[in-house]
Amino acid sequence: MRSLYSDRVPWGDLTAVSLVTSWTVDPLQLAPIALIAGAYAMRAHTLARRNQPVPGWRIALFILGIALLVVALASPIAAVAEAELFSFHMTQHLLLGDLAPLLLLAGLTGPLLRPVLALPGVMRLRVLANPLVAFPVWSANLVLWHLPAMYEAAVEHSAVHALEHAAFFSAGIVLWLPVLETLPAPEWFGTGAKLAYIVGVRLVATVMGNVFIWAGAPFYDVYDTGSEYLGLSPEADQSLAGSIMMLEGSVVTIVAIAWLFLRMAQEGEARQTLIERGVDERTARRAVRYRRWNELA
Repeated sequence: MRSLYSDRVPWGDLTAVSLVTSWTVDPLQLAPIALIAGAYAMRAHTLARRNQPVPGWRIALFILGIALLVVALASPIAAVAEAELFSFHMTQHLLLGDLAPLLLLAGLTGPLLRPVLALPGVMRLRVLANPLVAFPVWSANLVLWHLPAMYEAAVEHSAVHALEHAAFFSAGIVLWLPVLETLPAPEWFGTGAKLAYIVGVRLVATVMGNVFIWAGAPFYDVYDTGSEYLGLSPEADQSLAGSIMMLEGSVVTIVAIAWLFLRMAQEGEARQTLIERGVDERTARRAVRYRRWNELA
């Protein structure tokens, strides 16, 4: 299979073609995204007709997640990632493996997922919502695909590249499942434990980001051409990739921790109110965790 790097294009030639118009339409990559978006729209419409509308903010987050998938796979980011720059490839992977999965899961609700959850064997996937499973799966995937042999195989072979993208997206879904509890997480994994989980995830990403920033010599031969693209040497490109990884992780972590702290405060107040109204402590704790305290009240 032809290497993605078999015909290297200097950055100057890329700009001459105009990156603004260098969007690619690959049906094999875009068809699944269109299918997911269409299924979501149909189910949301059905629920709206049943007077069970999906909150507008969830729909907006899901649409944004779909948009990020399209940007990652069809925009000039993908074109440059497959041409010369590791930093663009890193950006693509962060969109595919972190931001898009987070937004897509945040856009889902129980009623939206009910037809999927009713399918045989789907509830067995609940094991992936266990942080003791999700964390090592995500970490192993991140490290594995950044090993030089695996990374360069993905760059040079289209089939491996597609597998890499699928693995990043799937691992991103697994990463956020315990936090958003699209499938129920273990009872012990409350808001405080979720805070520790997110910190642990970001520590792993921070270590890897620092490795890229301070390594000096490029890890991947496909980028070590001795040439500069967009004014970046291979060493600077790799350092920029690590910086992008750390910046994205920091922003997501700050937002997630702020959200969890606010949620923790709200849950404490709601739980205490339910207990004072005579609800037993375990029932109150479960109702608060799944945001159902108004039903008991």
